[in-house]
Amino acid sequence: MYDRIKEAFDQVTASEGLKNQTKAYLAQKSRQPRLVIPAAIVAVFLLLCGGYYLYFIPTATISIDINPSLELSINRFDRVISVEGYNSDGKMLADTLDIRFMNYQDAITELMENERITDLLSQDEMMAIAVGGSNDGQCSRILENVQTCTKSHEENTHCYTATDDETHEAHNMGLSCGRYKAYQELQTLDPDITPEEVNEMSMKEIYDRIASLTGQSTKQQGYRRHHPEHESGSGKGYRHGHHE
Repeated sequence: MYDRIKEAFDQVTASEGLKNQTKAYLAQKSRQPRLVIPAAIVAVFLLLCGGYYLYFIPTATISIDINPSLELSINRFDRVISVEGYNSDGKMLADTLDIRFMNYQDAITELMENERITDLLSQDEMMAIAVGGSNDGQCSRILENVQTCTKSHEENTHCYTATDDETHEAHNMGLSCGRYKAYQELQTLDPDITPEEVNEMSMKEIYDRIASLTGQSTKQQGYRRHHPEHESGSGKGYRHGHHE
């Protein structure tokens, strides 16, 4: 863990503005010899505070839902800075993981190799992975890499992006982003369904319920999610990526 944290912080650099401010401060105080040491301390403090701010501000989220429902917060350096479970199974899984400060690709690979996840996928459960955040370029890159990491399970894994508004609304409801999108789809067919009910359902149960209400098989529903351009007026809120 120590090596992982050290490697992560090695990537943190101060902005040019902060560096210039620090230099100006030191130049001003250098005319006062008795204040040279305090000025150096202030400079280090400013650099550390700037680095901390940059490192621990999330710029993207990766929502992983199968029945465990959890989200990884990713910083601008592509490092996992928090892991949060969004239902009882998700909290139990999050407590067993040691992926903080990992590169998100390594974290996703470890998740896909987790015994709980592999068991569920082997039982033909469905997984949804949603990528959202404020940096479109980073989110697009993450989505592409997540698709690569999950390619061996492409038949029962749906990967897509989410907007900031969708992410905020999901969290207000106590849902992960991926589960919120499934909730939206199911609610249009079953207005009485609640976020609390959806949060304890597996993704396969949600998709099976949607399929039964639309008269389409779960496989057809999965194809539509991967190819929304073939469904006029469907796929509300989805901006999908799909495996080739």
